[in-house]
Amino acid sequence: MSVGVLAHLFGSLPYRELAAKIGNAGFSHIQLALWKAVSDVDFTKAGRLSPGLVMGMAEEFRKHGVTVSVLGCYLHFFHRDPVVLRENKERFKELIRYAHLFGAPMVAAETGTHPNGAYHELDWIILRETVKELAEEAEKWGVFIGLEAANGHLVGTARELNELLIRVPSSHIGVVLDPGNLLHEGNIDRQDEVIREAFDLLGSHIIACHAKDRKRTEDGRVITVAPGLGDMNYPLYMRLLQQYKPEVHMIMEQASEQEMAACKRFIEETRAEAVKLEV
Repeated sequence: MSVGVLAHLFGSLPYRELAAKIGNAGFSHIQLALWKAVSDVDFTKAGRLSPGLVMGMAEEFRKHGVTVSVLGCYLHFFHRDPVVLRENKERFKELIRYAHLFGAPMVAAETGTHPNGAYHELDWIILRETVKELAEEAEKWGVFIGLEAANGHLVGTARELNELLIRVPSSHIGVVLDPGNLLHEGNIDRQDEVIREAFDLLGSHIIACHAKDRKRTEDGRVITVAPGLGDMNYPLYMRLLQQYKPEVHMIMEQASEQEMAACKRFIEETRAEAVKLEV
């Protein structure tokens, strides 16, 4: 399991500068969200990608020893405005079509939120139809879709994501697992149960994973911090990853540039201990 990083943790930069910065920081792979990480091309609408641009970007990253393990998108999959929803689907499909030229095996996404968190059955219907449509495109291009559950999103729990996988069966849909996204004020005291349930339900579907940490503050809130700086049971997380998906790519989140080296070392050392326990 190699530890990569969200490209946009280095800021929004011209892609040549971004590639050099990531390579110099010692990361060999990234999750690349084009419209969050790249400043010299406007990717906010579908239609800007071309084979020449994508191959040029991929080559620039390779010059610095960096590959794209995940294309990230941060798009809303059940938007109640049909025009916005259609645009989001077209943007996602464009990433699917060009993923192989980036060298990326998957395009990943959370499902989206509404500001007031008031979800309705129609939202679930639209979500399932959207995922089905995107899966059909992914099947044409031999690319995986990586779905991620996140607290507060329509798909906010491991059980909800498992239900979606059952309702939209496709060999081209996998799971990007992030236990940090599943932990909140209501369940962090029983986090081992939450983490184990996630692996029980989703372990065989994992195609990538994320690394952040969660920490309870003095006033009882649960906040997100860099890996190793919080209260999450990383030894359990790493042991279960080793059991279910050895060598799966891990993408580090949340860390500042100053924290990255120490956080990467923490993940690697915790994982190494997990491997010893499995031997």
